[in-house]
Amino acid sequence: MKRVIVAIDGPAGAGKSTIARRVAAKTGFVYIDTGAMYRAVALWALRADVDLTDMHKLEELAKAANMIFLDGGSGMELNGEDVSLAIRTPEVAAAASKVAAVTAVRRALVQKQREIADTSSVVMEGRDIGTVVFPDANVKIYLDADHSVRAERRAQDLIGSDTSQVAKDIAERDHRDASRRDSPMTQAPDAVYLDSSGLNLDEVEEAILKLIRERTSNGKEIH
Repeated sequence: MKRVIVAIDGPAGAGKSTIARRVAAKTGFVYIDTGAMYRAVALWALRADVDLTDMHKLEELAKAANMIFLDGGSGMELNGEDVSLAIRTPEVAAAASKVAAVTAVRRALVQKQREIADTSSVVMEGRDIGTVVFPDANVKIYLDADHSVRAERRAQDLIGSDTSQVAKDIAERDHRDASRRDSPMTQAPDAVYLDSSGLNLDEVEEAILKLIRERTSNGKEIH
């Protein structure tokens, strides 16, 4: 069977991780949470007291990091330690945004992401999957939502956070992600725009599964 790549991009809090996990489970594809990979590098950097402006050291950490996805992609193991909860704090989220802006880090992690997709059909979500990591992906979706909706969702995901602070952090992250020089967050010209603000999870999932059915040779097998 031909390998299929489903790329889901969009800003923080749009629901990418939740939807990507559901779509991967329904299709049998491998789910890759690219954000968790950047968070893992950020966590290691914080623990090792690495300056987040030290691009060379951050690159070394990204290359050396041994990452394994757990529980169908919902968890993360870093260098033999389950860091699934540790990477979900506001501190790590803020650090991850800065780490992700480092060109050498992105290059190292993109290589790891492509290696996974070399052997399996994947559902991969992030901010530059359809534009940089897999510009030839079979299915591309840009998942978005109103700022207030995204802040509320994000606050539920982050341990020990409050919605007002998360809303501020999201606005700052949106600006950093969209304006960074290397791989800025943007909608691929051939990506389908999907606003999830007024949709429930089942509706978003079905919309994406429909796209997969329409655009892949094995889509008839997906129910």
